[in-house]
Amino acid sequence: QVQLVESGGGLVQAGGSLRLSCAASRSTINIYTMGWYRQAPGEQRELVATITPGGSTSYADSVKGRFTISRDNTKYTVYLQMNSLKPEDTAVYYCTARRTRIYWGQGTQVTVSS
Repeated sequence: QVQLVESGGGLVQAGGSLRLSCAASRSTINIYTMGWYRQAPGEQRELVATITPGGSTSYADSVKGRFTISRDNTKYTVYLQMNSLKPEDTAVYYCTARRTRIYWGQGTQVTVSS
């Protein structure tokens, strides 16, 4: 069982930045593909970014050039640096860990005011 705990959400003005963190409960998280999803009110959950154990990354088109996903395997933590935030980035952000199945964190709210 893998437990994921997100932190770093909050309220920010448009154009600002936030960094989300996701701490995992097990050292074996190093072999999982980590990711961030988000879900805005009334919308479907959307994949934002992923990072493989080897460090390969992928991003949704809507966040390319603004968001950066990274991982610190020594701290069992993955980060999502969010710059140039827009009101449409407002959502609950979820951390995930995937190998043979996917594990979800509890989510952290990000609100971007215009």
